[in-house]
Amino acid sequence: MTTLMNTYGARTLTLTKGEGSRVWDDKGNSYLDAISGIAVCGLGYSHPALTKALTEQVGTLIHCSNYYNIPTQQKLADLLIEQSGMDKVFFSNSGAEANEAAIKIARKYANDKGLKNPAIIVTSNSFHGRTLATLSATGNTKVQIGFEPLVEGFIRVPFNDVAAIKAAAAEHSNIVAILVEPVQGEGGVRVPAANYLNELRAIADANGWLLMLDEIQTGNGRTGTFFAYQHNGILPDVVTTAKGLGNGVPIGACLARGKAADVLQPGNHGTTFGGNPLATRAGVAVIETLLAEGLIEQAKVLGDKLLADFKTRLAGNPKVVDIRGKGLMIGIELNAPAAELMDKARAKGILINVTSVNTIRLLPTFILTDAEANELVTKVVELVTEF
Repeated sequence: MTTLMNTYGARTLTLTKGEGSRVWDDKGNSYLDAISGIAVCGLGYSHPALTKALTEQVGTLIHCSNYYNIPTQQKLADLLIEQSGMDKVFFSNSGAEANEAAIKIARKYANDKGLKNPAIIVTSNSFHGRTLATLSATGNTKVQIGFEPLVEGFIRVPFNDVAAIKAAAAEHSNIVAILVEPVQGEGGVRVPAANYLNELRAIADANGWLLMLDEIQTGNGRTGTFFAYQHNGILPDVVTTAKGLGNGVPIGACLARGKAADVLQPGNHGTTFGGNPLATRAGVAVIETLLAEGLIEQAKVLGDKLLADFKTRLAGNPKVVDIRGKGLMIGIELNAPAAELMDKARAKGILINVTSVNTIRLLPTFILTDAEANELVTKVVELVTEF
């Protein structure tokens, strides 16, 4: 009997090693990891630049509290500012904590202005984390059931529905911010209309709201730009990221700009582990490697090719409802629940994910070779055809 809490159900696979885009189990079987640890390992496994940086840092100083200066934290903040156009960074341990920081910024921004009982617009089908505030913001009742009462102060509207946000603005005078994912990941890799973020920016400006983007999954190059909002030529007021930033070392970041940048003051927020030397050294190595090896551009090229190949090879397949994606976030929506495909994929030597009940979610590494990309397409097409 396991002494672990039963939060993840049965786990039958034990991974012991990773290299490049592949992982191995304790029986010596290898798998092409097409979800890269749920959008975490963009650089793949055992990347030499990250291994070198972490080895050096472990031998020097793993942890230092935020009572003191942390040079790697400042360096990572500077790199993120250069890539994002934002002004200030707060480091946390995870994406959920980064979103908690964003929610606190919105609430304090409102209270500083004298707005009582502030509300944040969030969307259906979204996923923002599993802490009490972020699961309350999440638009999936399955993760909320059993944890009531939820945190108040969220107004939910359909995703990709600008009219619904305008209607909410007309009905509620206490709205202070909009919080959305540029592409919904957990919700089934749902890509909104091309100008959706531009329209949200305009609405936020017109109403004096903060535009807050959850880029926990889309950040760090996954969609083909460092942040997904850069496809739209806009700047949010707050953006959060995590997953790919540490390539496996836990780290999250909340970035803010302009009127949102100085909302949090000493004593308003903090963390013991967030932004420590090990995590931020990892983040620095990840960003420097992404830039030096041209991997963000590669994510776009590779993602476009995979999407086109899937659309060609699965054209006319009656089991396929839709194929969509942006960069290396690809979703193949099927016409029935498809969780069984994860085990069947494993038997073929690839790791995939099924999310939103019936959507195959693919989040491969940025270093996928042409041969591995062809292997991924061939095996997923086989799975869908046999489904």
